[in-house]
Amino acid sequence: MSSVLKVEGLRKEFGGLVAVQDISFDIGEGEFVGLIGPNGCGKSTTFNCISGLLHKTAGTVEIFGKDVTEHRPDQIQNLGLTRTFQHTRLWRQMTVIENLLVPPRHQFGSSFSDRIKALLAPKLNQQESDRLEKAYSVLDQLEVPHMAHNLTSELSGGQSKLVDIGRSMMGDPRLLLLDEPVAGVAGPLAMKIFNNLRNIVDETGISILIIEHNMDFILRQGVDRIIVMNEGRVLMQGTPEEVRNNRQVVEAYLGSDGMSGDVEE
Repeated sequence: MSSVLKVEGLRKEFGGLVAVQDISFDIGEGEFVGLIGPNGCGKSTTFNCISGLLHKTAGTVEIFGKDVTEHRPDQIQNLGLTRTFQHTRLWRQMTVIENLLVPPRHQFGSSFSDRIKALLAPKLNQQESDRLEKAYSVLDQLEVPHMAHNLTSELSGGQSKLVDIGRSMMGDPRLLLLDEPVAGVAGPLAMKIFNNLRNIVDETGISILIIEHNMDFILRQGVDRIIVMNEGRVLMQGTPEEVRNNRQVVEAYLGSDGMSGDVEE
């Protein structure tokens, strides 16, 4: 299995605070991987460094074999990496389908000259039709086509998370980083979101790295592998079963304020 993401010796300091301490891991093609750990252990900071939102203090990041350590977020996104944030950032006065139509890369019509060409050559509007067809297909894949014309301001928190995932899929990602996509979402809908993500991986072959705080929950959701962080370090990596039976992992959660419950034996 070839690596789509390779992180080597990643370190991030904020003044005297070391948030991420020399961590290394990789994600394989078509792999569904969970990144877990207690609150404040450096998960989101790791995402921000990988996606270029934060400058790394040390270490390297390779995406699809290309060193992106000094790349801007837009350059990284153009390689095929898309990410979401813990708090959804939807355009609240737009409908669900309109939100999905904004993100695709290399859209025709983004410049004044493109608009003039469209007036002179109406067939160029085919791109618009193709994007609309894809947006509806993504909503079908997420099992929410009935929400297409709802304003996102009318959606529940869980529905907003689904739309955020759908919007991220519109950019044709090869690697998707999801930051707590089920945080604050009720149990049945959270499980539905994970099932949809599992299906997306199986059907499209893209890779997904997903942050989750609740260890009990992610152990039941069919991820291929789990990376466990604690206090800015990678504590261990392994299958859900290996994580479940690792005493260091259990102790890391038992010793944190954000503990969601013991691991089931």
